Amino acid sequence: MKYLNRDTVCVQGGYTPANGEPRQVPIIQSTTFKYATSEDMGKLFDLEASGYFYSRLQNPTCDTVAAKICELEGGTAAMLTSSGQAASFYAIFNIASCGDHIVSSSTIYGGTFNLFAVTMKRMGIDFTFVSPDCTKEELDAAFRPNTKAVFGETIANPALTVFDFEKFSAAAHTHGVPLIVDNTFATPVNCRPFEWGADIVTHSTTKYMDGHGAAVGGCIVDSGRFDWTKYPDKYPGLCTPDESYHGVTYTERFGLGGAYITKATVQLMRDFGSVQSPQSAFILNLGLESLHVRMARHCENALAVAKALNSDDRISYVVYPGLEGDKYHDLAMKYMPNGTTGVVSFALKGGRAAAETFMKNLKIAAIETHVADARTCCLHPASSTHRQMTEEELTAAGVPSDLVRFSCGLESSEDLIADIKQALDCIGR
Repeated sequence: MKYLNRDTVCVQGGYTPANGEPRQVPIIQSTTFKYATSEDMGKLFDLEASGYFYSRLQNPTCDTVAAKICELEGGTAAMLTSSGQAASFYAIFNIASCGDHIVSSSTIYGGTFNLFAVTMKRMGIDFTFVSPDCTKEELDAAFRPNTKAVFGETIANPALTVFDFEKFSAAAHTHGVPLIVDNTFATPVNCRPFEWGADIVTHSTTKYMDGHGAAVGGCIVDSGRFDWTKYPDKYPGLCTPDESYHGVTYTERFGLGGAYITKATVQLMRDFGSVQSPQSAFILNLGLESLHVRMARHCENALAVAKALNSDDRISYVVYPGLEGDKYHDLAMKYMPNGTTGVVSFALKGGRAAAETFMKNLKIAAIETHVADARTCCLHPASSTHRQMTEEELTAAGVPSDLVRFSCGLESSEDLIADIKQALDCIGR
């Protein structure tokens, strides 16, 4: 049965037990799988049959949970990874290699920026970072003949800029490349990027999808809509024979709906092994079952906190796309009319010193590198997640050195606001 509502998919998607089978998704905690003959296993290695032989590539528990996320996003195929960073890396490296180029929004998570600008640059993949507010002409000028993809975040962490899907997808498709979008902060409950022109979606499932800070993980979902076969010279890995699998051509064998994820699984996961464990996938599924309920509360609390901060004269500015008057409010209402995210960014008039005093005196909100779970947490990105970036890079990424990221959990919004006010009262004492 195809579910009509995402709420039902959160609870029931991906797994339908047959008569007498476990009601809960089973944890298949096994590295290997038994077969009767070498010929049976050989068919798996030749990609001539579906099944499992080693959990470094695929595992039934992980595939079940990936299927739920795929259904939530409206995709055709999905895979879990060991982390959101692994998902971002695989999503790019699956179609780009040494000598290639990627266009990326400059306002992205600091860890992703470092992955792109430092680590993948060492691998010979060049990135051009453009402002999310760039004009069409500025965006077009960023493309090169060797550009393989465009990358952005639905809601940037922690700048909270809202990605203009239609502008970036139009440019990507005009230049014959896919649009890859990290949908972590909005989740498919509040935004489905495929409906706005994205081709591939990534997630750090560690955040809202898990929801409890219990398991690190990532996910990649393919829309199945980008036609790789129109650009065989640009995407030879998908459109020409792979000699490491006896000459299989992924687009021919698995079609547009399965080629991209199959290649990422049997090539990248085979060789890099950034697999999510079955236990972590099980925990992730428990979080997904309440995602639709939790996101509504996260957004409700964040809006209340943003309004309270906005009315306090000790705060120099508040960034929250759900707040009227925010620079990205109109885009947020266009792409996410039912809610945005549970994270609020703001700055104190006393700058970095005031921010440090404020954070030390919080009672409910904890100082953590984590974000987006049931418990409220707070972070000064310039001193932690983005500390490798220069002042110029921080500004370009929308993360000035005085910015504080406040992730609203599921507690009472009244208690969160009271905690903020008492911590503000401690400044200058």
